[in-house]
Parts: sequence; C-alpha cells; structure tokens
Amino acid sequence: MRVLFDVGHPTDVNVFRNVIKKLEKEGHSTKVTARDKENTVELLKTYGLNYEVSPHYKGMLNKALGLPRADYFVYKVAKKFSPDVFISAGTPYAAQVSKMLGKPHIAFPNTEHAKLAIYLSKPFTDLICTPTFFKRDFGKKQKRFNSFNELTYLHPKYFTPDESIVEKLGLQKDHYVLIRFSALDSHHDLSAKGFDFKSEEEVLAFIEKIEEFQRVVITSELKMGSKFEKYKLKVPSEKWHDFLYYATMYIGEGAKTASEGAILGVPAIYVSNTRRGYLDELEEKYDMSYTIPDKEQALNKAISLLKKENLKEIWRSKREKLLEDKIDTVEFIANISKKYGEK
Repeated sequence: MRVLFDVGHPTDVNVFRNVIKKLEKEGHSTKVTARDKENTVELLKTYGLNYEVSPHYKGMLNKALGLPRADYFVYKVAKKFSPDVFISAGTPYAAQVSKMLGKPHIAFPNTEHAKLAIYLSKPFTDLICTPTFFKRDFGKKQKRFNSFNELTYLHPKYFTPDESIVEKLGLQKDHYVLIRFSALDSHHDLSAKGFDFKSEEEVLAFIEKIEEFQRVVITSELKMGSKFEKYKLKVPSEKWHDFLYYATMYIGEGAKTASEGAILGVPAIYVSNTRRGYLDELEEKYDMSYTIPDKEQALNKAISLLKKENLKEIWRSKREKLLEDKIDTVEFIANISKKYGEK
C-alpha cells in the first residue's frame, strides 16, 4: 500500500509521524507533501520522513490565489508517487487532488474553527474522522473515535520526557511557567481575541504577577521589546514537548499548546473568547485545562492554581485517568488508512 500524507502545519507532522513509522515498519510506502510553514520542514527532517515541500502563502488573499498552485504541487507529487489513499488533517489540496486521481481521502480535523478548510475539502473527502467531543456534525461521512489527536505523539507509548533540555536552558523542572503570545492570524483565528494587552507595560505587569510564584518563560509570534528578552529561551523544535512536560503551568493564546500541556499533565489556561471541543473535553471531563476569555480572569485563575500544594502531582494523576479512558490514536489512524488503501 502507498499512502500520501499532506501536512499544512507543524502539528500535523507530529500527529502523523508515528503512524508513518508504523506503516513503513509493516512494509507500506509513504510520502509527505507539506507547506513551508513555521518549523514544519525542520520537523520533517528531524524525524527522517520522506517529504516534498511547496511554498506557504500568508494572508487570506494569498492563500486563495495560491490554492491552484498548491493543488498542482500535490498533484505532481501524487502523480509520480501513485498513492492508494490520501491522509490529511483536512487540507483542501489533498482532498481535491485525491478526487482528480480517483483515490480515497481521509481527513482527521482537530478544530471546529477551520471552517474554510473544511468547506473546501469536505465534498472531495470520503471519511472525516473526529474525536467524540468534536462539535461539528458531518453526517454520513463522519466517524468519531474516543481519543485526542495529540495522543499520537504524547501518549507514553510514543513519548518519554527528557529532562536534559531543562538543565541546558538553566531551568529547574516543574519550576517555571510558560506564557505564549500568538499572532492569531490563521483562517480559523479571524474572530479570536486573546490577552488583548494595550501596552508593553500591561504585558510586563502580568508577567511580574506570575513571577511572584515561579520563573516565567515566554514564547511569542509577535515582535516584543528588549525588556522581554530575559524571559525568552530558544527551545529546539524536537525538544519542545520535553520542555512543556516539565513546566509548572501553561498560560497562552495558543489552543494547541494548551491541549498538549494538559495532556502531558501540565495545568493549562487558554486565553481566548473562542472555544475548542478538545479543550472543553479537557476542562469539563478532566479538569485539566481552562478556557478563559480575558487576561484578568486568566491571571486570577493562574494565581489560585499556583498557590496549590503538589499541583503537578495532582495533574499527573488526572493524566493517568485520561490515558485509561482513551484509545491508541496511532493504531486507529493506521487501521483506517489500511482499510481504505488496501481496497
């Protein structure tokens, strides 16, 4: 069987990399098509995947104009590779090209807010696999599964934390808070509002309040003044989840990092006026993550948690319960791929 994976974001590389390894170990052939977005290429190289890359078009207008070019890129690669099945997180390129070549396309979307991508891909998609808590209904094309996409790379079966990165960065494990500032410029972030700080002084005041309890480390997609340099650390992409695992807490505008942190047993506060099904599951069923609409409430929640004794031990226990409840997502995706690719 020959499987083409199309990835549009670094997270997609993580979601599919262990599936790819499993399929290749079983004797199947794989190919990855990708856009050169953020650290996608770096991850593809790190994990030794067989890939080809096209440009990433920024901004809604450029994305629209770039759609035919991106389709053509995937088409050229697929025509040469001759896949039996296309797999993606719900990219329109894989879906549309699969239909051109008369092959099945299976989508594994993780956010209900990617409405444009879903709109452009659904008509050409054979099966849409979503977690049970996904809040959109795709009718007969939809298959739900009881797990998180993130468990393909964060389940203990596939992830063993390495604390050496913490020491290299001059940190103490379980003694730093990660704060993330996002650009909120993705097509699914158009109506999103996060911290909404009005000045650098407000940002600094927020950080200093958290700093009364723990050391603060920040990552940012935005340009920030020199006064914030002391809070920034360069974390290698392949060590990101090790770094996140040993944080005391995550606070930020990145929904994906919030879910990853919570699943790793790190208290997570997602600052946004939007909600995600996977974060609601983590909050309502497991009390591991919190979606909070403004910076004041987020700060109060963070302080109340940081005052708790044995905070990380409490969250590690919650993580064990979550792991007991959920299926092996790698096995699920691999089995679905074989079911459709070996027809």
